[in-house]
Amino acid sequence: MARNRKLSRESDQRLALLRNQTTALLWNGRIRTTEARAKEVRKTAERLLTLAINEYDKVENTTKEIFNEKGQTVTIDVENDAPSKLKARREMMRYLYNVREPQREDETRGEYKERMREVKHPLVEKMFDEYGPRYRARNEEKSSSGGYTRIIKLGPRRGDGAEEVIIELV
Repeated sequence: MARNRKLSRESDQRLALLRNQTTALLWNGRIRTTEARAKEVRKTAERLLTLAINEYDKVENTTKEIFNEKGQTVTIDVENDAPSKLKARREMMRYLYNVREPQREDETRGEYKERMREVKHPLVEKMFDEYGPRYRARNEEKSSSGGYTRIIKLGPRRGDGAEEVIIELV
């Protein structure tokens, strides 16, 4: 039995399609697609969400000695990601496409560029900051992991008759 659906695509096209749809689902919260694609997207999206949920609050507090303007040694407290959180972050960055937030109406082009420089991968930050805490509480209620997505059937698509669905984050 095959591990993944082939979706009538070559492997490079299939991987790009699934990466794109998974990125869109996690960024927007819902997408409209065919049933077979939605079932494949669900697998990868739930795997990435599980990574974010398990690792979102893991940080290490350390002290670091630096030199100030006068050349004196100053000790500061530094908060870094734990190694497991760093690994999870890199796995997400490897799979998800980089999505840019749109420019706000009250923001100049220079302010927008500066804001985008601060956050290299806003979707990964959204995974850890928003989805991690939200679904951790959900897992504590259910006492099991998974079940972060919902597939709603819409019926056959006009034209080719493919079963259309909406996949959304719960």
